[in-house]
Amino acid sequence: MKSVLITGCGKGGIGEALALQYQARGCTVLATVLPWESKTHLSSVGITCLELDVTKDESVAALRKAVEEKIGDRLDILVNNAGICYTMTAIDTDVQQVQQMFDVNLFGPIRMVNIFHGLLIQAKGCIVNIGSVGGIVPYMYGSSYNASKAALHHWGNTLRVEMSPLGVRVINIISGNIGTNILSRDASRTLPPSTSPLQFSLLNFN
Repeated sequence: MKSVLITGCGKGGIGEALALQYQARGCTVLATVLPWESKTHLSSVGITCLELDVTKDESVAALRKAVEEKIGDRLDILVNNAGICYTMTAIDTDVQQVQQMFDVNLFGPIRMVNIFHGLLIQAKGCIVNIGSVGGIVPYMYGSSYNASKAALHHWGNTLRVEMSPLGVRVINIISGNIGTNILSRDASRTLPPSTSPLQFSLLNFN
């Protein structure tokens, strides 16, 4: 039976859907949620839920200990799914908020692989990074989010080369428009006055 660890499995997202699908295919699923998120949407159907904040080294280290207690020293599949969004014009970017987003979207997977690579090598397993078409094709107000996903793609591509001799596969999923709650979790923002010429040009683009 394959073991799967999935980050970012809060209700209404890709992680929850993946956890349910892996369970339906007979896998042992370990799903993570943020410490303040509910677990009942998955625990009620028999999926093990563990707390994780991918931005904190100590949280990732504690997760490894909890995972080893559940499944031992082998992990077949790690799905780096946890992610957040930041929507704003490039010229009005709040650098601190973008740094926080990169800490989740890019450095989160880096932390996970740093801590869990031994279990994956032992199982000759697979690392799955949930990327985005935004990392390839630009869209309005998504410059920072798209940059975080482009960085994840390129990191994953290099990781694939490095892990191949160790028998570990690395897959980047380039997801498109999926009906999740990631945008609803993004703060509501009003475009600043500095974007007025940009908005005018967009409305009158021919």
